[in-house]
Amino acid sequence: MKVYHGSYILIDKIDLAKCKPRKDFGRGFYVTNIFEQADFWAKRIGKDNDTEGFVTEFDFDEDAFEDSDLQVLRFDEYSEAWLDFVVSNRKKGSKAHDFDIVEGPVADDDITQRIDDYLDGIISKTDFLEELKFHRPTHQIALCTIESLQMLEYIKKKKRTSNIDDTITQSLVADFNMPVNQAIDVYFESKTYKQLIDEKTELCNKSWEEIYKLLLTELNLKK
Repeated sequence: MKVYHGSYILIDKIDLAKCKPRKDFGRGFYVTNIFEQADFWAKRIGKDNDTEGFVTEFDFDEDAFEDSDLQVLRFDEYSEAWLDFVVSNRKKGSKAHDFDIVEGPVADDDITQRIDDYLDGIISKTDFLEELKFHRPTHQIALCTIESLQMLEYIKKKKRTSNIDDTITQSLVADFNMPVNQAIDVYFESKTYKQLIDEKTELCNKSWEEIYKLLLTELNLKK
């Protein structure tokens, strides 16, 4: 599964000690399979740190969810169990949980405010959970231990290809009316992209238009 992490810098080394505590699923390195979500955070955090923001891409081995050596907790949707878990992790002085990996929805700014309202007794748990049914889809995976990080592989991209990547995925959206997520998956899973990041091919020295034509030929698409 391709996953993304938005930050003010590109991430090539992960140090759990630098990860902040009291997050939704506790201290950990967070990724998402929703590119737009990571891109939003990259731009937001980048702005706070005077950078344009960066999205780092990884391959996550989904076999981790079934690995008997890892403690895994998964929430398929917003639920009472999800809410209780998030609240327990966000509380001041909360103890670290024992899970290696936790997957589930995100408590974004709007939900965080409503969690505060719930804790202050302004809204009941029942009403809050009812509200969550109508919230837009979100996703996050928290990798909380060194063992869990072994399931994450950094997709090394030469810096000079980043503009090509953006231009080509945007062109797929514009030329073929593809959803952004689909365009990103189609491009990064293509043979053309694998050749692009292979230094031996020297494909990165060609113009993005030439690379785009190769991709369209591979996909059997015509403008």
